[in-house]
Amino acid sequence: MCSALPALALALSLALLQSSVAFVPIGGGPATHVSITRTALLQKLTETCKAVADSSGYEFNPTGPSAEELVRACLGPTATGEVSAAKFRAALEEVYVQNVLVDLNFVASAPHHFNSEAFLEGRGLITEGVVSIKANIRDHRASREMLGRVLHTLQDFYSHSNWVELGNREPFANLIQPDLPIENIAAKDTATCSDCASGNCPNPILGNILQENKLTSGYMGISSSKKPKGKCSHGGTADLTSAVEPRGGISKDERRPGNEGLQDAAVTAATRASLQLLEDIRGAAGDRDFLRLMGIDRSAVVCFVIDTTGSMANEIAEAKDVVYKIIDSKKGTQDEPSEYILVPFNDPDFGPMTKTTDPEVMKDEISKLTASGGGDHPEMCLSGLQVIPHIRYSAL
Repeated sequence: MCSALPALALALSLALLQSSVAFVPIGGGPATHVSITRTALLQKLTETCKAVADSSGYEFNPTGPSAEELVRACLGPTATGEVSAAKFRAALEEVYVQNVLVDLNFVASAPHHFNSEAFLEGRGLITEGVVSIKANIRDHRASREMLGRVLHTLQDFYSHSNWVELGNREPFANLIQPDLPIENIAAKDTATCSDCASGNCPNPILGNILQENKLTSGYMGISSSKKPKGKCSHGGTADLTSAVEPRGGISKDERRPGNEGLQDAAVTAATRASLQLLEDIRGAAGDRDFLRLMGIDRSAVVCFVIDTTGSMANEIAEAKDVVYKIIDSKKGTQDEPSEYILVPFNDPDFGPMTKTTDPEVMKDEISKLTASGGGDHPEMCLSGLQVIPHIRYSAL
């Protein structure tokens, strides 16, 4: 049996708040999906690091501004090995990229943007996405990508609906709770906006819609100018419906003279809603798995390269016991490996390689190993190690 135990602790860097990601701001406003997402993620990750430190009996007190110092403070005084911000930044970027791609991949989908009063459908995308993240929390890449998409849709609710025009300043919790109803949506035949000839009116929502607390959102037409009579448009040069009465639009993506207060309120509500959603995922996953989801952990990758030739039957049984003990002794602790890798080798082949973040999946794969074949080729162990990229290893 060979074992690989690299130490790669990954960084939480509040300094990232000062860095910029090269995404074009939607609508040219000072706040973008990326900036809102970054603010919420870093705040929630900082809260999580503090909670882990408190529960483990050490102080979360970064001693310097670097990402490395910050991650050491998050992981605790016994964090060992290299500390790098690379994986954490990569994890954030995966969220950001998918967040932005919603505007490219789903540009004409009303539910993805809460356009055209598609409130129930948009809420369905959010809640189904959150269920998927929770169920697959150890599939980090898929969960991060889903998180980026879900956050985009959630944030669009506050910019594309009249939620803040109705006087709301807190998030609409019903969007992330499928058992709560979304009521008082304006009927399809109910007019919702007044005409805005200039296309730049601060609040064109009709008075009766505001008084009756009716929920509406702008219609968006990229290839057609059609919309139901009297309905609000999204607005902007890309929206063909904005030239059809009632003209204008209610989107708060772009900061314009007269809508500064509404846009500020939408950004604040979208940020708080993002925090709510992240807290919901954190509560289901637990602090440590939530940090790992975003590439923050103290532990190594563990690799098992095991000889399965026929002469190794007794040794395989013993190796299984040793592996189970290694996995169980670290499971649920700060030192639980961030990833498990298994490469069996035989005569004359090796592999296939199994990679998982779930300790039970690894134990199940180990349990399937059986002795077969003949020969004695210890060099296959080294061949097995060679298929494992980007880790350092030592043979035992």
